[in-house]
Amino acid sequence: MKNILLGITGSIAAYKTPELIRSFRANGMSVRVVLSESAKKFVTKTTLQAVSSNEVRSSLWDEKAEAAMSHIELARWADCILVAPTTANFMSKLVYGSAEDLLSTLCVASEAPIIISPAMNSVMWANKAVEENKKILNERGVGIIEPEYGDQACGEIGKGRMPEPDVILDYIENKYSLSSPLRSKKILITAGPTREAIDPIRYISNRSSGKMGYAMASAFSSFGCDVTLISGPSHLPTPDGIKMVKVESTQEMFKAVHNNLPKVEIFISAAAVSDYQCNNLSNQKIKKQGETLSLKLTKSPDILSSVAEQKKPPFTVGFAAETENLKKYAKEKLRLKSLDMIIANKVGKNIGFDVDENAVSVFWNGGEKKFEKKRKTILAQQLVELITERFCLKLDNSKMKTSNVMSIR
Repeated sequence: MKNILLGITGSIAAYKTPELIRSFRANGMSVRVVLSESAKKFVTKTTLQAVSSNEVRSSLWDEKAEAAMSHIELARWADCILVAPTTANFMSKLVYGSAEDLLSTLCVASEAPIIISPAMNSVMWANKAVEENKKILNERGVGIIEPEYGDQACGEIGKGRMPEPDVILDYIENKYSLSSPLRSKKILITAGPTREAIDPIRYISNRSSGKMGYAMASAFSSFGCDVTLISGPSHLPTPDGIKMVKVESTQEMFKAVHNNLPKVEIFISAAAVSDYQCNNLSNQKIKKQGETLSLKLTKSPDILSSVAEQKKPPFTVGFAAETENLKKYAKEKLRLKSLDMIIANKVGKNIGFDVDENAVSVFWNGGEKKFEKKRKTILAQQLVELITERFCLKLDNSKMKTSNVMSIR
């Protein structure tokens, strides 16, 4: 994608667009901007013209421009139309093929792929009408960059934030790059915690929210992969374009992993599974008796090792959450479980579990790379790029060995 036509609609997230334009241009892309009337309330033509180095259009009735049918010229110029941010109102216009203003007319008049980045209040995003419009647009092949979960301008917390410019840039570069080495590859990811029942009411679990695993699933999907996400209990919404399998216990996750393992080329074990489970599950609520209660625990099945031990294992990536000796424990796990790669992070206050940011160190045989603290959505994209690099290198080495063996024969 070289020519990006950026449409901006009336959401507070429009303040991110100058930085988005800078990111596109820094990566060799040309950008032309079209503003909706309401978008002018949030960002100015002067700013956008300065960062894009192109005239900014907003009206279908610009006599000077339309004397040469400029809207048709813009529609033909674009390799991709990106509407970011996209309001609920503009999603509705796309569904009905409205052509009442310049931006909606361009979307109807162009044969270029259309990508939208919805940004709105979380209640609006969950509205049935918006969900139906999203479904229709998805079925028509419109690329939808999922909004993020977090603090919103209205003061509420939920899903509806427009992703950061780096995430949008990565989505566009990878979604429509037919040369992506991961395109159509089958990826299996586990995420979230597991729950090990004590009785019908109580269970053993951990603090994992699933945010890192879900972000990894979205990132792989943006690379054009066939992604299956096996998730323990989590409040997070299912990322678009993936197959979701929901489980509760480690035993259920173990079974789901092996049911979905055939033909998988990359396995990412991001779930925080319980190491132990109750030896004797009570069928009835355990009543309070005495000052202490003893539970006998049995080791849970090791999902990660069971995948790495396959006769022909996929490229296997583990996660390690540690409170101390991060490098030592991570490299030990890498070796003992025969992994291709391990992603390790410290857990504690404001980092790791149940927060939007993370910092990790990645280790593989003979190498390592550190990623500083950043939003998990951005980190996930960067991790997928590193995994792609290591995966392709392993494939090349494997082909070379096969070729050498055949030559000897």
